[in-house]
Formats: sequence, C-alpha cells, structure tokens
Amino acid sequence: MFPREFWITKIQEAWRLRSIIWLVGVRRIGKTTLVKSLSEDHKNTENGVEHRSLLYYDCELKRNRDLIESDVEKFWEEKENQIIILDEIHRLENPSEVLKIAADHYPKVKVIATGSSTLAASKKFKDTLSGRKIVIELRPLIEADLHAFAHNKNLKKSTKTHTLLEKRFLYGGMPENYLSDELPEYTFEEWIDSYWSKDIQELYELRSKFAFQKFMELLFTQSGGIFEASKFATDCKVSSPTISNFLHVLEETFVIDVLRPYHKRKNSEIVSAPKVYAFDTGLACYLKGWSSLRNEDLGILWEHFVLNELKAQLQNNADILYWRNKKKQEVDFIIKKKRSQTVTAIETKWQAKNFNPDNIQAFRELHPEGENFLIANDIQESYTKNYTNLKVKFISLKEFISQITQ
Repeated sequence: MFPREFWITKIQEAWRLRSIIWLVGVRRIGKTTLVKSLSEDHKNTENGVEHRSLLYYDCELKRNRDLIESDVEKFWEEKENQIIILDEIHRLENPSEVLKIAADHYPKVKVIATGSSTLAASKKFKDTLSGRKIVIELRPLIEADLHAFAHNKNLKKSTKTHTLLEKRFLYGGMPENYLSDELPEYTFEEWIDSYWSKDIQELYELRSKFAFQKFMELLFTQSGGIFEASKFATDCKVSSPTISNFLHVLEETFVIDVLRPYHKRKNSEIVSAPKVYAFDTGLACYLKGWSSLRNEDLGILWEHFVLNELKAQLQNNADILYWRNKKKQEVDFIIKKKRSQTVTAIETKWQAKNFNPDNIQAFRELHPEGENFLIANDIQESYTKNYTNLKVKFISLKEFISQITQ
C-alpha cells in the first residue's frame, strides 16, 4: 500500500465542511485502497485533537447490507465519533436515505461513500443529497502519486526503457497497472468486461454490448478529438441518438472527460461540439494497439496527463473547457473559475520549442482578459515571452498547479 497523501488531504479538508463525502471514480482506480489507508487513529482537529476509529463496510456483501438496512437509525446511533466507509454504496436498496439520515441526525459521524458513477446515474438515489455532501473524484495517478510510488521495486524493474512519466502514459494511471512490471494487456481487457458487467448492467438499461464497447473503443482511439455522433453511428450500427446516450453513460461513469467549447457566440467560434478524452492513457494506448511509444505520441499523452492533473486539483471549483474557431485554430484548455470575469488559456507541449502563439493570439482577439500559459514537460524554471499584443508564461506543470490552487 502506497500513501496517496494528496487525496487523504482532500478528504480531510472536505470533512471540515461536510460530514458526508461521496468518493467517485472508475472501477480499480484505487477507491477502496485509499479509504482503507486512512489511519485507524485518524485525527480530526475541529475541536482539538480527537481520535476516531475507522469501520469499513463492503456493501456488495449481503450481511453488511442487512446490517445497515434492517435498522438505519440504530446503525448510525452506534457510530458516533467514528469514520464509516460504505464501499459500493449503490448496492443498498435506498442508499440516499441511509446517507441523508446520517447527515441530518448524526453529524458527528464522518462518512465516506464510494461509487463508480454520479449519484444521478443510479435510480436508487432518489435524493442527490444537495447541500449535505462533498463530491471528490479520485483520478488516475497524478504527479504527486508518481513521487509516492517512485521507490517501488516493480517500477525500478520496468522503467529501464521508460521514464516514470512515459511509463505512466503507456501503462496508465490505475495503480495496479502502473505498478506492474509487464505491460498489463490482459488486465485492460478484463477491465473492459468488468466495466460492462458490473457498472453498466447494474446502472443502465443498455442492451447492445457490441455497440457500446465498439463505440468506447473507437472513442478511445481518437481520444482528445472533436466528437460528432454521426461519425460513430454507422460503425456501431446504431442511431446517432443512441451514440449520444452512450456518450452520456460514459461521462456519468467517469470513463471519459467531456470538454465543452468556450464561446460567447461569436460567428467565428465553435459553440457545441465537445472534445472527448479517455480517462486513462494506458487503456487508450491499448485500444490504439500501442505496445511502445514513439516521440510523436508523447504530445497528445502529455495533454491527457495535464488534463487529468487539472481535474484532480480543481475538482468542481472551476470549469475546464477548450476553444476552437471555424478556421480550426484551437486552444487546448480554458479554465473559467466560478465568479471570475477572466479566463485562463493553456496550451500544452511535450517540448517548449514546439509552441506556436498563433492559436492563443486568435483566442485573445475575441477574449482579451486573462492569463496565458504554455505547460511543457521540459521546462524547469518558468519564464515569460512577449509576442505581438500577447504575453505567455512558459511554466512546468508542478509550478502551474501551485499557482492556480493558491
């Protein structure tokens, strides 16, 4: 077990605001391992230092479901001043009621409920617990996780031909896969089958396994591209509305990141077509048929890694969008923080020398207010370059994250 201190800190900060945490993320992303890693003597400093015991309940087990649901109030009465983990909570008959009672009547109990989808995805959640919970999305391994895992013996064995970051690209960000000393091709295939049988079949009424998995495969092979439903309908042998529904399901179960276009309805701007990114670079590489990486592959994979970091750090505190005009000029990411009148423009490059300012210049002609950044892997110390009517800060990912999260 490797400490994921970034995520433990996220949980502790969330508990200062709410007693209920909804921890979401795809299957095998490490939710169970993370919550079990919370100390048995967890220290809560709201009222001095208070020691809490940690109790774990796997809701896939019938005996745990019966224990909780037979008398919900009695269950919570006996848990005062404790940390309760309800893993795979969607398996309960009425999970929202269980959490609502805890939040409203037993606020001294700290609860983490885990699941592989949004609350709205499950018909069992009749109440989305608005105002009673904080949602944390556990992402594939971020930069802080790579440092925590860096001394593992398997990593040392399998990084003779890869840097740690390149291994993260090819093996992906699911902890088990990243720690493997061989390319986990069998595990990728097993994950796809498990995702269909345990997530999709339990939460949605989808009938065509072939069409759904074919769509996901095609979507992952063009990950990072513009999405058009009609282009997938023929290959998957379903209608365009069905493809749009498939996209919605993938987004609700966190298997894709959908970025909407930033615009102010200028005639020259794209206003509707989203960009779609696979949640995991390893799975995307596997579905592309890549067993090794070429230099030309590193740029798009770096773009995925930067997006994953932004999603992990910002959570729901800002909108991450992209921008594109009808001349096909594009800015990778636009960050719009809530209640802010300015937007941040971000371009990503594996190497800083490949940056061209034309796209950000085109964007700033329409939206002049805000900062501009290039995030590149080979930047050690930040610096600023001035172009015609444009200032761009060249910065490392680590420094950029430090700046936007202050």
